[in-house]
Amino acid sequence: MIQAVIDTNVLVSAFITKKLDSSTAMVWGAVLNGDIIPMYNEEIIDEYTDVLHRKKFNIPEQLIKDVINHIMTNGVRGERVLSDDFFPDPKDVVFYEVAISKDDAYLVTGNTKHFPKKPIVVTPAEMLEILKAEKNK
Repeated sequence: MIQAVIDTNVLVSAFITKKLDSSTAMVWGAVLNGDIIPMYNEEIIDEYTDVLHRKKFNIPEQLIKDVINHIMTNGVRGERVLSDDFFPDPKDVVFYEVAISKDDAYLVTGNTKHFPKKPIVVTPAEMLEILKAEKNK
């Protein structure tokens, strides 16, 4: 199974899209069915909670509770591993540092330019390709 930190923008996109076959919705589906084990820590959960509650996204309260519960129940808690890499937005650092805390883990984001150019930082579409390759082994 693949372990990955899911950036908040991927979750938001998965929940506000009308396209169930969008890469973000399919990544969330992979989390739900256990193909991706989400990694988190308290800071990430706080970020998810804060952003998903923003009125502009109009995400139902029960869905937010279910998402957070699923991640905490089925995910893996990660510790931050300090990175010397540059980040344009300091709030993004925790996502990267938790992802690098486990060997072979990924960070799935729609904003790859906010993170170091490393093989672990992938878009939702790239994660779907990784999942496909893993199933074909």
